[in-house]
Amino acid sequence: MTEPVTLRLDAVTRKRLDKLSKATERSRAALAAEAVRQYVELNEWQIAAIQEGLREAEAGQFIDHARLKAKWEKKLAAALDKAR
Repeated sequence: MTEPVTLRLDAVTRKRLDKLSKATERSRAALAAEAVRQYVELNEWQIAAIQEGLREAEAGQFIDHARLKAKWEKKLAAALDKAR
């Protein structure tokens, strides 16, 4: 079941939403609802990850700096190889 929510937007954003609504043949309300859903999901995930990290830190569970650096250097090298 859905419930109504009032949303205030500045004029520029409202015009952009209207343009997107027309281009996708979806209502403003449907687009706004999807945007809010995605925002909530992302932020719930981020907050949960931060809280888990804090719990690990409080328990003294840290990753060794050299291991972390090596991991990210490996990822960077792989990304650079893909870009070539």
